Formats: sequence, structure tokens, C-alpha cells
Amino acid sequence: MSDPKLFHLINRVSFGITPGQLQQIQQMGIETYIKTQLQSQTISYPADLNDRLNPLNTLVWQPGEVILAEKQTVEQAKTLGLDNKSMDKIKQSFNQKIMQQAKRGRLLRAFASPRQLEEVMVEFWYNHFNVFAAKDNFTRQFFSSYEQHAIRPYALGKFRQLLGATAKHPAMLVYLDNWRNTAPGSPGAKGQFQGLNENYARELLELHTLGVNGGYTQNDIIALAKILTGWGLFQPIEKTSTKAGFYFEEARHDFTNKVFLGYSIKGSGINEGEEALNILAQHPSTAQHISYKLAQNFVSDNPPESLVKLLAKTFLDSEGNIATVLQTLFKSDEFWKPNIYQTKFKTPYRYIVSIMRVVGTVTNFEPLDGILNQLGMPLYGCPSPDGYKNIQSAWLNPDAMVRRSSLSVPLSRGLLHDGKPIDAEFLASTLENNFSPQTRSVLEKTDPNLRGALILGSPEFMMY
Repeated sequence: MSDPKLFHLINRVSFGITPGQLQQIQQMGIETYIKTQLQSQTISYPADLNDRLNPLNTLVWQPGEVILAEKQTVEQAKTLGLDNKSMDKIKQSFNQKIMQQAKRGRLLRAFASPRQLEEVMVEFWYNHFNVFAAKDNFTRQFFSSYEQHAIRPYALGKFRQLLGATAKHPAMLVYLDNWRNTAPGSPGAKGQFQGLNENYARELLELHTLGVNGGYTQNDIIALAKILTGWGLFQPIEKTSTKAGFYFEEARHDFTNKVFLGYSIKGSGINEGEEALNILAQHPSTAQHISYKLAQNFVSDNPPESLVKLLAKTFLDSEGNIATVLQTLFKSDEFWKPNIYQTKFKTPYRYIVSIMRVVGTVTNFEPLDGILNQLGMPLYGCPSPDGYKNIQSAWLNPDAMVRRSSLSVPLSRGLLHDGKPIDAEFLASTLENNFSPQTRSVLEKTDPNLRGALILGSPEFMMY
């Protein structure tokens, strides 16, 4: 077996090992591999991945382009003289196309992108700034753009940019209702824009930045909600002058002076929101909260306080540079302690993607949506704003293990690749035969036709 450190690194920095990957990274060297992954834009997509992504045309759409495309689709359908029921089906098909292409694009990249750390961080940040795609028609249309334009470009960048991009994206504005957040008694307070809405302000503090114990009060939530009044969508959105779809409506803004987290913020319009985001992005509680979640994601469900403190200091010193924080994490003693190797339990998403990667060939993506639904982790399907958890207690239970074991049989028999059964010896070799003596003994006694399923359903393959 090769260096256990290398196997550990691949497990944590990527969604799992692929055939031949260990040898490639051995030649490259661990430090070079980490450095390259942190500079993801220097890594080119392989031609095959580009060829598979190119037909997914909705992935590049900004919210304004989504609305325009839907409008054109509806106008074309009207010329056919369709009844209302048929028109509704046309609109549903439009939204389904966005959903299907978003899922395919995410899974393709998670499976085949050489920028594996970027993919791990895209999933991490989408859960951190979660938007439930199926909340309503707007979120169904905007969630994909949210991932492509508000999450993906900043996954390894500055936290402040990520925070601002998510705050202004129509998907988040709609999901947490800030698009309706209006100063009571303001000129724009009419119709559905009637009063203060604290939903986004509360989650922005509790989940996105300071954390539940971050030192804020209910008065801070109210002040932040007032600061963010008027942050919304142009009405009607198809007339917006920007493709991004964000619009600040002065007529609905609270122009009074506010006190937020001890800072005096002068009532000045949209700049109040920018000032508040600056305060939050630089706050020690934010550094602590984000550092804890990163350490939990990459090291252990209960990360050591020493590591969290180290990461929080780096976060503040680097002004929230995510790549720099991760570099500190990957250089830390805590990351390399052998007692944390193979101790994280795979979420359903990581479990399925790791199967795709270890097999090395996926030609049939159709079953994946149903499989993730069956395992309780539909893509973009977490209704609550805190997103999917990445800790063992959230996913390890008897029913989940039965479902995974049941799925391992069809997956080993080629469900994802033209019905060609997996070569169990090749599979075990790719995984460096990284199994306990008990599992090895069971494998040796098992019918060769069932060994692939046994490997994919083994306790060792459930961990990373």
C-alpha cells in the first residue's frame, strides 16, 4: 500500500479516489498537489468534460436571462393556441430543464473535474448559504444561476465577495423573503411590500456569518433587517437593466440611522447594506464560525479547538481569503494526525460521487437523481436554510445502511455504465485494498460476482 497520508489527502480534498490517481499525485508530490488545488483556475477541464457540459446551456444563464428565456418560450407556445393546462406544462418543462441541467452539471463536475477541491467547496458553500430550489417558481428558476454565479466563482476566493454575491442574488432574496423587506410607512410600502421582514437578517447572522452564539441580539437582527430594506428584485424583473436581477428600491428603504453590533450606521441607502456586510465579514465571530465549519468538514465532526483558533486567526489576517485558510488547514498537524484517517462518514452525496469516481466510467446519469432521493439527500432539496449536515450523526442509522447496501448491488453491476459489471479486483486495487482484516476475510469467502457490491457496501467505503 502507498503512503496512508496520500490516501487520506485524496479522501478529504476530493470526492474520492479515481483509477491511477494515487500514482499521479505521488509523482506530483503532496505539496504541489495541494497548491494546485488551491489555485483551481490554473487547472483546465479535460476536453471530454467540456464536451459533456457544453450542451447544458442553462448553466450560464443569469436570472434576467432565465426570465427572458421563459418569456420567449411562453410566447412561442401561445402561437400554437394551447389551452391553460398545456401552457402550465410548458412552464413546468422549462423549470424542469433548469433543474435537470443543474443536477447533471454538478454531478459531472464532481465526478470528472480535476478541480476537486473547488467542487468540494462548491458543495460546502451551497449548504452554508442554502437555497431550497423547490420553494416557489422563482427559486426553481434562479437556484442554478445562484450556484453558477454567486457560489462557484468565489468558492476559493474572498469570503466578503461570496457573502455579497449570495446576499444580492435573486434566489436568496426570494428564498429568505428579503425581496419583500420594506420599511413600514415608506413610499414603497404597498401591496405585497408592506413591512419589515427579518427572515434573511436572522439567518445572515445565525447561519451565514456570526453563528448562533456569535454575540448578536434581537435588536441587531431588527437593525440589520432595516439596513437591508429595499434589497430586492426589479418589478417586473424582465425589465431590469442588469442580467443579475438585483435591484435596490429606495422607495422601500428605511433611511433612519441605525446601530448594528455596536457600530453607528448612517441612513444612506444601499451603502448601509454594504457596510453591514463588511462588518460581518471581518467579525471575529464570523471567523470562528466559518473556521469551525471548515475544520468539521475537512478534519473531524468535533474539530480540535486549537485548529479552529488557528484557522480563525488566518481568516482575520487574510481578510477572509478562503484559499489561505484552507492552506493553513492542510498544513496543520491536526489535519495529518493518523487517528483522524477514515473517520468521517460519507454523506449520501459523497458516497454516490465516490462510487462514480472509483469506478472511473459513468455513461448513465439518469438513475442518480432517484438514488439521491432514496438516500434522503436530493440535490438542491434541503428545505431548511441551514443546508445538509456533513456529520455522521445526521446520516448514520440502520435504515440508511440498508439502503446503501441494497444500492451497492445494482451499482456494482453497471447501473451507471452500460450494464458492465465492475471488476472487483480492479476496484480493490484502486482502493489500495484499504480494508480491515474482517472485511478482507469476508471478501475472500464471497462469490466473485458479489465482491464488487460488498466493497461498495463495506464499512471502509462508507468512511473517508
